[in-house]
Amino acid sequence: MDLQHIPLSNLKVATVNVRHGRKPPDVSDILPSIRARGVLQPLLVRPVEEGFEIIAGRRRYFAASKVAEEQGAAPDEVLLPCAVTATGDDTGAMEASLIENVARQPMDELQEYEAFAKLLKQGRKVEEIAATFGVTELRVKQRLAIAIASLHPKIKEAFRAGTIEGEDLRLLTSATRSQQKEWVEALATEAGPDDDGEGAPRGFRLKRWLFGGEQIATKVALFPLANYPGNIVTDLFGDVGYFSDHDAFWGLQNTAIAQLRDDLTGKGWQQATVMERGSRFHDWQYDEVALEDGGHAFIEVGSNGEIEVHAGYRDRDERDADDGEAQGGNATGTPERSTIAKAELTKAAENYLALHRHAIVRAELLSRPGIALRLAVAHIVAGSPLWSVRPEPQRADKEAIAESVAAGRAQAAFETERTAIFELVDLEPSHYGTLTRGNADAYRGAAVLARLLTLPDEQVLRVLTLLMAETLCARSSLVEAAGFLVAPDVARWWAADDAFLDLVRDRGAVNAMLADVAGADTAAANVSETTKVQRKIIRDCLNGEGRDKTEGWVPRYMAFPPHAYDAAKTLQAASDWEAVKDLFTGA
Repeated sequence: MDLQHIPLSNLKVATVNVRHGRKPPDVSDILPSIRARGVLQPLLVRPVEEGFEIIAGRRRYFAASKVAEEQGAAPDEVLLPCAVTATGDDTGAMEASLIENVARQPMDELQEYEAFAKLLKQGRKVEEIAATFGVTELRVKQRLAIAIASLHPKIKEAFRAGTIEGEDLRLLTSATRSQQKEWVEALATEAGPDDDGEGAPRGFRLKRWLFGGEQIATKVALFPLANYPGNIVTDLFGDVGYFSDHDAFWGLQNTAIAQLRDDLTGKGWQQATVMERGSRFHDWQYDEVALEDGGHAFIEVGSNGEIEVHAGYRDRDERDADDGEAQGGNATGTPERSTIAKAELTKAAENYLALHRHAIVRAELLSRPGIALRLAVAHIVAGSPLWSVRPEPQRADKEAIAESVAAGRAQAAFETERTAIFELVDLEPSHYGTLTRGNADAYRGAAVLARLLTLPDEQVLRVLTLLMAETLCARSSLVEAAGFLVAPDVARWWAADDAFLDLVRDRGAVNAMLADVAGADTAAANVSETTKVQRKIIRDCLNGEGRDKTEGWVPRYMAFPPHAYDAAKTLQAASDWEAVKDLFTGA
């Protein structure tokens, strides 16, 4: 960085200066000092085609200009001390400007929103912005979530003019475009600061207007008004209508939203996500991705019934995952985007499925000794993660999963048979309660061999079947292969419980399961409800509480072979089956 004295005429305020574009600042506090001593602290500038532009030091520049005018000095004769930085680094210049202004005098909220948004567009990450300016990541995210680009210009003008406070500005960012327009129109009716009319709501009135006692206008309906069974309330002139029965409205609106979601996927969008009612879509959290490149569509459902579709976006978390997973590249050496799909279930939900599916296959194996024998041979030939020999530990990610498996009918059947085998071979359970020990105790092995020599073949096969089931590795393709061969009656061994329903978090999957147990119409009528509400309806159907009871329901995850509800998402059990399917089906 170079220190120079530059004529006043060769200086101008840079566009990256965070206070650029505002009216000339109040410099009355520094004018006396500059009149007496001149500018002592250098301005931060950078060279441009014609002179230099000021990155930081805007008030000193205006004060020096004022003094020059008072003294009748020509601008090209007044020299100001300047620290000259490099050209071209807009992001660094913007940071320098923001840091100086924050240190000198806190900026108003709108300036901070705009400055952070500019840095984000320049490529800075949220954590980098927070670290640079000594604020929390949460504060940066809150500022960016203001989404100033979607604020009505008149609202920003009102804030800058002091007509509204920062709290009002934040509240208005939660308003829909139509609400913002309505608020601006109300503001325009105010005669002045002493106007005691209604005008535009502020403070608690604004919060109540936005979030409380919301009316649903007929214009937001996606369905024919003739299908609505309730009353429609109109104003004095009959120009605007409102739905009197909100429950009836949402039943019809949700069905229409579900159809809109299906229409979007039918047009080729890789995924159409119905957002939870009342939540807002913030485009700064997403990358813009075209339809042909795998873009997603998001359906925003306002609390007032208003629907807005945001198409051509993808979650940045998916981009970061793709970047981390990308390996190698194409012929030009450019890394290619990973095609790894997003998992439909959490790891805990996958664990739940793996253990229950494993328990079902083990229980079925007890009556299929021929298959068990061949599984044992496969273990001997190819080995397995358990072939020490060790029993499957059945480790559960959560206590609720362990309790669910232990209470299952399949587990109970297996434990009953294992107790009988202990008596048959005259052995005590190992430290882990298993017949398999895996501790290479030669004397015990010889004792077991001696006992087996006294048993007929069918009894030995019975023992071998139990041992095979006990050492069958959960979360493996062999579980899926065995399940395909034994084709278990899943409903005989397993029924959906609270542990399973609580672990399924994917909104699309929960809605599809609701369609399984309650019908497509019920699923569509509740498509924008929370997953908690939809899971409650599923439980009611399975338990017959207030609804027709659904018997013997088996979700796609628990079927043999298994399937995900969304073909674009992954399911570990399905992936395990796909890896070996051709060996058993010839497909």
